[in-house]
Amino acid sequence: MRKLSLIFSILLLISIVLSACGKSAFTNGKSSSFEGNNGYEPVTIRLAYNLPQDHHIAIGIENFAKTVTEKSGGKVKIQVYPSGQLLSDKEMNQAILTGGVEMGVNSSTLWSSTVPAMGIFDVPYVFPNYETAGKALSGELREKLNKAMEEKGAKVLMYADYGYAQFANNVRPLKSPEDFKGLKIRSIGDIPSKMIKAYGASPVFLGGGEVYTALQRKTIDGATSGTTAMLQRHYDEVAKYLTINNYAYLEFILAVNKNFWDRLPEKTKNLLSETAKETEQWIREKAKSEDERTAKELKEKGMEVYVVPESELPKWKKAAKPARDAYIEHAGDLGKELLEVVERINQ
Repeated sequence: MRKLSLIFSILLLISIVLSACGKSAFTNGKSSSFEGNNGYEPVTIRLAYNLPQDHHIAIGIENFAKTVTEKSGGKVKIQVYPSGQLLSDKEMNQAILTGGVEMGVNSSTLWSSTVPAMGIFDVPYVFPNYETAGKALSGELREKLNKAMEEKGAKVLMYADYGYAQFANNVRPLKSPEDFKGLKIRSIGDIPSKMIKAYGASPVFLGGGEVYTALQRKTIDGATSGTTAMLQRHYDEVAKYLTINNYAYLEFILAVNKNFWDRLPEKTKNLLSETAKETEQWIREKAKSEDERTAKELKEKGMEVYVVPESELPKWKKAAKPARDAYIEHAGDLGKELLEVVERINQ
């Protein structure tokens, strides 16, 4: 009898161990309905980004992570790795797609190498104002881009408005496309490079952190970026001229590994989605004011600022047509559809 009892005890112990091992990784072997957790299953999500921590997008992302953790009573923990601590911008997308990190923020420009249609934000003069961008990202354009991203393995949670891209240089005021001739300009992607070439300059690819030194050493004549980054990276110390022509409305994407997302409980998905929506709106409202504030500060710090008159923008747009053609060739039918969507909004 003692032998049978011992065998039964061993079998019971094995059953308990196997049961515990079979629980979801999200619950750490605990029931999803235990008390005191507001119904959320424990999970830790790593979120990486590369922007400076005082950038308005970074501030929004940090607040997103904090809000999710607080609303879940600490059960849904988002560990943030800022300013490239975990991944560089070139490593980010692959890490998200393979599950090397659960969540990350990266530019639409870099995502366009995976989803060519995402390059629409780089097509010159497609988004003439902040309102157009907001409308486009609230409807059909968003839906089509999200679907294309999910087919590649990434769930888009947020479109974070960086603001408009401009030009800084050390040689002369850029008051027309012809003024670019012969200059070496740091580019931010393939489509902007096509535009820079069409304007008669030579595009140079450099990381954001390399631009200051390159301008200082005169290995490049100028660079394109948003004025928020120009101020944070002290372009005013190494570049004399700033041209405001709002040629591209830059976006950063908060994306989640799709397989990871699909395994999350619905309650957690809803929390992440709702908080991302609120954060996206806050970032969008900040983009315009930050563009205006940083351009003003760069002028106050000594940069000579030229704002291209709206009446002259058609000339700049016409000269940039090779960049638009390159986007259509690269993005195919979906790219054409997205351009048509934005053109309808602009009418």
